Amino acid sequence: MGKDVIILGIESSCDDTSAAVIKNGWLLGQATANQEVHRAYGGVVPELASRAHEQNIVPTIDAAIKRAGISKEDLTAIGFTRGPGLMGSLLVGVSFAKGLSVSLGIPLVDVNHLQGHILAHFIDEKGKDNRHPAFPFLCLLVSGGNSQIVKVNNYNDMEILGQTIDDAAGETIDKCSKFMGLGYPGGPIIDKLARQGNPDAFVFNKPSVAGLDYSFSGLKTSLLYFLRDKMKENPDFIEQNKNDLAASFERTVVDVLMNKLTKAVAQTGINRVAVAGGVSANTKLRQAFIDKSQTDGWDVYIPPFSYTTDNAAMIAMAAYFKYQDGVFCKLDAPAYSRVTI
Repeated sequence: MGKDVIILGIESSCDDTSAAVIKNGWLLGQATANQEVHRAYGGVVPELASRAHEQNIVPTIDAAIKRAGISKEDLTAIGFTRGPGLMGSLLVGVSFAKGLSVSLGIPLVDVNHLQGHILAHFIDEKGKDNRHPAFPFLCLLVSGGNSQIVKVNNYNDMEILGQTIDDAAGETIDKCSKFMGLGYPGGPIIDKLARQGNPDAFVFNKPSVAGLDYSFSGLKTSLLYFLRDKMKENPDFIEQNKNDLAASFERTVVDVLMNKLTKAVAQTGINRVAVAGGVSANTKLRQAFIDKSQTDGWDVYIPPFSYTTDNAAMIAMAAYFKYQDGVFCKLDAPAYSRVTI
């Protein structure tokens, strides 16, 4: 047997500081520090996020290493999120990863955050099912900043088949939650209310876009005008109908996502289908995948809730694949705020 490969993953692309240790593909330990400060502002404030990362990164990495039951001298390499994300937040993680790499004399592996979400499906955990999709497979990557259908040929070979031409699904959910005065972040709030509502109560416009691309700006506008007109008639309309509004809106978003994904399966002939990203925590979307496995025979892969949000385990996993291929990162490699798969 070869030498054990122990990777420390560092994730700081947005407002969560996360660190994780993976040994030969198995998760040993993880720690995440959340930032509650942004709730009061109805969205992530970049300057506040970067300051919080500076405070959180040392104790978070220390906690992950302790939970893994190792010392930092046991590490083989350091994986880190290089982008995309908020530049100030990324710089904290990138700079720390570089410094630690130099001090320990071990290689540095940069990770594309979006690829990390997809490769979370390959993490092994003790006592878990640990089913992994075979290549090639399709992945619906849905988050606050991205809505994409990705054909995953290999860990380092991914092809975008379709993506949003304007707003992402998660961004739309957050903004519409804000319209309705429900709070931030909108995903968990809409999800909770929708479970108690009637998805057939209201009908909203579904965008018509060619091919496998998405568009959500029309849906956002449709909801805004609908609420404006209803509020003129009844100022308490939202409060009296918030469960049904959430359920109808959520259903529309999920229908739009699944209709294009169904087309992608038909066009490619690939029925191994995964979902990843923050919106993959949504109850209705997860159920839609389960339904497809039963009605259309899809072989579906739904991540544990802990891997739907930004997390360092997925970064460590992606870095593990790259390390095995000897793909390392130079110390002068900059962070990047925008990049695709």
